[in-house]
Amino acid sequence: MNLIFRLFLSICAVLTAFWAEPAQAQVTVFSAASMRGALEEVAAASGIEITVSYGGSGLMARQVAQGAPADIVLLANAAWMTWLEGQGALEPGTQKIFLSNQLVLIGPKGADPIATADADTILMRLKGDRLVLGQTQAVPAGIYAREWMEATGLWSVLSPYLAETENVRAALALVSRGEAPLGIVYTSDAMAETGVDIVHHIAPKHHTPIKYPAAIVAGRSHPEVQAFHDFLTTQTAQDIFAAHGFVRAEDPE
Repeated sequence: MNLIFRLFLSICAVLTAFWAEPAQAQVTVFSAASMRGALEEVAAASGIEITVSYGGSGLMARQVAQGAPADIVLLANAAWMTWLEGQGALEPGTQKIFLSNQLVLIGPKGADPIATADADTILMRLKGDRLVLGQTQAVPAGIYAREWMEATGLWSVLSPYLAETENVRAALALVSRGEAPLGIVYTSDAMAETGVDIVHHIAPKHHTPIKYPAAIVAGRSHPEVQAFHDFLTTQTAQDIFAAHGFVRAEDPE
C-alpha cells in the first residue's frame, strides 16, 4: 500500500509540475498595413509567438484607444502615436521610432518612368482615370501624399482625380490589377508587389519625414512583449526591414 501511495504522490508531483510550467505568452501586434510581409519575417526571426492585425494607422490607433487587445502598436505616422499617448493608451517611455520610408508614384508593371511629376504629365498619364492613394485625412501615406501635392501646387489640379482607399496596400492592389494607371505608395509597398513599377520617386523635402513609431500598449507589458519591442531595433530586424525597402531608423532621409 505504501508503494502505491508513493507512486500516486510521484504522479501527482509530475502533473503539478507540468501544469504549473508557464507557456510562452503570445504577443498581439496592431500594425500599419504597409508593414505586411516584412513584419512576418521579423516576427519569425524573433523566435517569439506573434499574432499581427493589419490596417490603416488611423484605424489601428482608434481601435487601440477603444481597448482592442493589442500588446504592441506599430504605426506609419508619429502624429497618430502622439494622439494615442494623449489618450493614455501607451506604456510611458516605450514609444520609439524604429523605421522610416519613402514615397513613390507607381504604375502597372511595364509603365514608363515619369521624369518630372508636374500636373500636365500626371493628367496625361491618368487619361481621365484616377490616381489612387490612402485616405488623405487618415492614412499616413495619403497624408504625406497630400502634403507633397500641396507643397508643389498639384493639389488643386489633381484632387478631382483622386481615389482614396482605406490603406496603402489597397491602393497598391488597384494599380497592380490595372484598375488605376497611377498610385502613391511607399517604396516598401512597391517592392512587395511584382505587378507594379516605380515611375517616380517623390522628394522627401516636400512632405513631413516618414517615421514609423512603435510602443507598448498600456497595461500590456510582459517579458515577451518587451522582448519583441526591443527586437524591432536589433541589427537582425533592421536588416530584414531594409531588404523590404524600408529605411533604417538611423539612416538619413
